[in-house]
Amino acid sequence: MMDTLLEIDFVVIVQHLLKMGIAFLLALPLAINREQQAQSAGLRTFPLVTIASCAFMLVGIDVFRDPESQARVMYGIVTGIGFIGGGSIIKSSENVYGTATAASIWLTGAIGVSVAFNRYEIAIVLSVVGYLVLKFLGKYKST
Repeated sequence: MMDTLLEIDFVVIVQHLLKMGIAFLLALPLAINREQQAQSAGLRTFPLVTIASCAFMLVGIDVFRDPESQARVMYGIVTGIGFIGGGSIIKSSENVYGTATAASIWLTGAIGVSVAFNRYEIAIVLSVVGYLVLKFLGKYKST
C-alpha cells in the first residue's frame, strides 16, 4: 500500500513540464502586449491561465479515458476562464474597457488546452494570430 503512494513517473513529469513550458512560451507574446498596453492582466496572468488550463486538461486526459469526460473538463476550463476574463472588463457610463484583454485571456486558455491535446499547430496559430490582432488592429478601434 505504501509503495503505491510514492510511485512517481519522472518521464511523465518531464513530458508535462515540457507541455506546460510550451504553453507558457506561447502565451508570452499576448502577455507582453497586454503589459505594454498597461492592461490589468498581463505578464503574470496570461501565462498562469495558459499553464493552468493545460494542467487541468492534462489531468482530465490522464484520469478520464473517454472523450465525453475529457470534453466536460474542457467545458469547465472554458467556463472558468470566462469568469476570469469577465473580471477584467470595466464599464463606465460611456465606455466599456478590457474586452480585448478578456478575450485574450480566453484565447490563452485555448492555447493551453491545445497544447495538452498535442495540437501544437492550433496553439501556435492562436498565439500568432492573437498577438497580431492585439498589436495591429487596436489602432482601428473607434472610441
